Amino acid sequence: MFYPASTLTAGTAKATYQAGLAAIRGGQTSIDLAGLTAVDSTAVATLVGWQRAALQQGASLALLNPPAALHSLASLYGVSDLLQLPAPAPRTDLPHH
Repeated sequence: MFYPASTLTAGTAKATYQAGLAAIRGGQTSIDLAGLTAVDSTAVATLVGWQRAALQQGASLALLNPPAALHSLASLYGVSDLLQLPAPAPRTDLPHH
């Protein structure tokens, strides 16, 4: 399984994208995003590119444990369905009434 570094922003996107492509070409079908702590719009573009690469190989790609910020960006750009992100974990830091 491929695990991107903690930051997937404009400064790291190219290297992360290339590393993910190499993993996909090597047969990886899951990418664990749990370690991502900083994302921007380039993260969404990276994930779309990875999905496209997997589809071109006739495979499906599971994007696991995406952070809430990535869910928000995917929703903002209208690509949530395309990325097939699993539902975000419920927040436990909010008060219950």
